Amino acid sequence: MLPVPFDWHVFLGIAAKIAFAYALAVPTGWWREKQGHAIGIRTFPIVAMASCGYMLIFGDVKGTEGLTLNSHILQGLVAGIGFIGGGAIVRDGTSVHGTATAASIWNTGAIGAAVAMGRNEVAVILALLNILTLEALIPVKRHLDSGPGDTGNQ
Repeated sequence: MLPVPFDWHVFLGIAAKIAFAYALAVPTGWWREKQGHAIGIRTFPIVAMASCGYMLIFGDVKGTEGLTLNSHILQGLVAGIGFIGGGAIVRDGTSVHGTATAASIWNTGAIGAAVAMGRNEVAVILALLNILTLEALIPVKRHLDSGPGDTGNQ
């Protein structure tokens, strides 16, 4: 069997996409780590680059077959990343923790997939809104958590 020729131009293009997905996820991971969450600086970039990589594997398949294949890969990513994120959710009596982490993991997968599909604008918007939501809405969350019926447990 003859080896498949190595195309440096294709390699560099793929490397750039995976690196971009990785870079877009680092701020979310960094923020989560800074806040003392167990899932952080390593997990989020890995989820983004893996999602991007999975979508890129069959990126050169064209036509209806390519569309169907990408649809199936994306469907598997959404379910699989949802499963990983679900592991971050912990119930403690009446409290539930980890939902923002789970949602951020899911969003990070979408960032990677968007980069792979050439939708960098979608990826950047998702990354920015994820960080904005995690950082800017903390005061709102604290206010809502301290509302009527709050027992003071965090």
